[in-house]
Amino acid sequence: MNDSPGWATPGSAPSDGQEAAIPRPSEPKDGSAPTGQWSPEQPPPGQWSPPSNPGSGPGTRPPASGWGGGPRHPGRAPKPPAAKPGVIPLRPLGLGEILDGSVSALRAHWRTALGFSLAVSVVVQIAVVLMQRYLLPRPTAIDPNASGTEALRQASEYLRTTLFSLAPATLLALIAMLLTTSVVTVVISRSVLGRPVTLTDAWAEVRPRILPLIGLTLLVMLMLTTVMIVSIGPGLLVGSGAGAVLALFGLVVACVLAPWLYVTFSLATPALVLERQGIVAALRRSAKLVRGAWWRTFGILALSQLLALLLSLVVSTLLVILMAIGDAVGIGDFPEAGTASLSWPFLIITGIGEVIVSTLAYPFLAGVMALLYVDQRIRREALDLDLARAAGLPGHGTGTDTARS
Repeated sequence: MNDSPGWATPGSAPSDGQEAAIPRPSEPKDGSAPTGQWSPEQPPPGQWSPPSNPGSGPGTRPPASGWGGGPRHPGRAPKPPAAKPGVIPLRPLGLGEILDGSVSALRAHWRTALGFSLAVSVVVQIAVVLMQRYLLPRPTAIDPNASGTEALRQASEYLRTTLFSLAPATLLALIAMLLTTSVVTVVISRSVLGRPVTLTDAWAEVRPRILPLIGLTLLVMLMLTTVMIVSIGPGLLVGSGAGAVLALFGLVVACVLAPWLYVTFSLATPALVLERQGIVAALRRSAKLVRGAWWRTFGILALSQLLALLLSLVVSTLLVILMAIGDAVGIGDFPEAGTASLSWPFLIITGIGEVIVSTLAYPFLAGVMALLYVDQRIRREALDLDLARAAGLPGHGTGTDTARS
C-alpha cells in the first residue's frame, strides 16, 4: 500500500493475476543458440591439440596466487547472504526464522507491543473479574452424591450456566486479541525494515481499520460457528443412538472443515491492515496467499499455538501452587471443583494469570501471523525487492517515492 513501507497497493499484488510484473531476464535476441554468427576468419585445420593438464598447455596463465592451482569454476560465484535491514533476512523464511523474528521484534519494540498488550489485558481482566463477581450467574453446584436423572440435570445446568458466564469473557478476550494483533502487525511491518515505531504511530495507522477488523473477526467466527452447527446440529436434533452416531460423524467433519477455514483465512488480518483491503477482499487475499502452502501454514500456526499453550500451562501450574499455599495459610477460601464459590482471592489470582498469558502470547501469535504473511508474499510476489527498496539498501534504489517512513 502507498502509506505503509514496502507493502503493495491493494489490487496490485502479482498473486491477483499480475505475475508478469515481476522482472524476468529478457530472451536472447538472436535465438536460443548463437548459430550463423561465426567469424569468417577461422584457424587452419589440424592445429588443435587435445586438452592437457590444467596449466600445462602453451600460453596458459599460471594459477592465481592463493588458489593452490586447483580448478576454477567460472560462473559459480558464492551467493551473497540476503540483506537483513531488520528482524528477518529479505528472502523466503524458515520456521525458526519466523518464530525468532516474532520474538526479536517484540524484544526490540517491547514498549510499544508488550506495553500496549499489557494495558489492554489489564483493562479486560478487570472488567471480567467485576462481571464474574457481580453480574454473571455463578455455575450451578454439583452434588457428587446425585445419580440418574438428577445427576444429568445438574450436569446440564452446570454446563449451561458455565457457557453463559464464559461468553462475555470470551468476547472481551477477542477484542483484546484483535487490538493487540492489529498493533503488532504494524510493529512487525516496521521491524522488517529496521525502522523504529512508536505506539502513537502504530495506533494512528490501525485506528481507521478497527471497524473492518471487527467485521472480519465476526465474519470468520460466524463461518466457524455455522460449520459446527450444521455438522453437529442434525445429530443432536435426532436424538437416540442413530442421532449420537450422526453427531459423532458431524463432529469429525467439523474438525476437518473448521481448521481448514481458519488456516485459509489466517492471513486476512495482515492483508486488511497493511494493504488497506476490505473485509471480503482480505479474505480472498489470504486464500490466494495460503493456496499451495496450506500444510506449511497450518504447521507453523499449530506450533506457535502449542508454544502459547505451554506458556499458559506453566502459568496455570504456578497459580495452582500459589492458591494451594494461600488456602493452606488461610489467605482465602478457594473454590473446589463443582462448587459455585468465586472468592476475591480466586478471581484476582486467576485474573493475574490471564494478564500474564495474554500479554505475552497474543503479541507472539500476532507476530508469527504477520511474518507468515510477509514470507508468503516474498515467495509468491518477490516482495523482498520492494522491502529492500523501501529500506534504502544499496543497489535497490530508494523507497522515498513509494513509502512513508
